[in-house]
Amino acid sequence: MIAHYGPKAEGWLDAVPSVLGQVADRWSLSLEGYHDAGHASVIATASDLDERPRLLKAWVDPARYRNEIQALRLWAGGMTVDVIETADDQAVALLEMIGGRPGGSDWRVRETQMVAGALHGLHLRGRSRPSTVSLPLLSDYLRCEVLPRIEKRALNLDLGPWRSLVDDEVQALAGLHEDPGRSTVLHGDLYRENVPFDIKGHPRLIDPVPMVGDAAFDWAFWTVYYELGRETSQRLATAARISRIPVPVIAPWCRLLSVDGLLYYVDTGDPRAPQMAEVLSFLSAREARGDV
Repeated sequence: MIAHYGPKAEGWLDAVPSVLGQVADRWSLSLEGYHDAGHASVIATASDLDERPRLLKAWVDPARYRNEIQALRLWAGGMTVDVIETADDQAVALLEMIGGRPGGSDWRVRETQMVAGALHGLHLRGRSRPSTVSLPLLSDYLRCEVLPRIEKRALNLDLGPWRSLVDDEVQALAGLHEDPGRSTVLHGDLYRENVPFDIKGHPRLIDPVPMVGDAAFDWAFWTVYYELGRETSQRLATAARISRIPVPVIAPWCRLLSVDGLLYYVDTGDPRAPQMAEVLSFLSAREARGDV
């Protein structure tokens, strides 16, 4: 978290135990312990007066807190985690504990199809209420963050055997454009750990980084990152079938995310770089063959 937000996060982290204690008293909760500390939030387990398990989530960035809560409330109704209480003054929320325990239940029947259905449902709901949200735009994220960092890293990094692959993909990015007709509220962070299952075997999407933009971005993120290097082709086919967005439309977004991920992994010395290179090679070869 300090690496992501800088030294200002140190003071926030020092204050988190006191903040969570204050909010727990406000909502008559019993704090039990910490569950997770990622790069954007700290999560603690708790129970309410009826001994129901809950999660307390505190965000270091109030803007990210507001965006996430806005999206979760927009999507409320069984496809995401339910928001029970919020403390805007502290950027803390009380959330349900999916599956009765951190990480959800172990029941993941027909996982790929179920998750794809849930994501499609989120997009339908997000598309039906575009005037009710005020969230960052995918177009700004791409223009101001993703494309500049791809260009910078592609120029400066020693990519070894992946140089020609990356150069080809960077050149192809110029042809990538959003379709306003597919614009919706995006989840934006579809890793497998962000899709726990409840006790009825239903996926519940959590920890969004919501934006408004082309649904193809979410389907590409899910295809590439849900389980990096595993069942990529199957997820791509399922994404196209469920979303009714053709594979040739989703695939370039997959390649954008893959080249961005590969450059990041090389830059940070992440051991997943070879896995991402294999995914990008698969997608590049698929494009060269003209597969549909």
